[in-house]
Amino acid sequence: MEELPEDYKLILFNDDKHSFSYVVACLIKFCGHSPDQAEQCALVADLAGQCTIKHGCWAQIETIREFLEGVELKVKMETNE
Repeated sequence: MEELPEDYKLILFNDDKHSFSYVVACLIKFCGHSPDQAEQCALVADLAGQCTIKHGCWAQIETIREFLEGVELKVKMETNE
């Protein structure tokens, strides 16, 4: 089976609206992160203001973006350079 290109990335931005545990739970549920990986991404976003949380093809990243925006997390999809 051919691998899909990872031409896109999804960036999570820090906000003051959601709890750390809520963000971690969303990353586990929608991105398929392990608990440790989700905590690390949430911590980087908290400390640095943003964190790349997922790489993938357009359809995969767009779907996850829609889910995360649906739970009111601030994310942005960009081309992976």
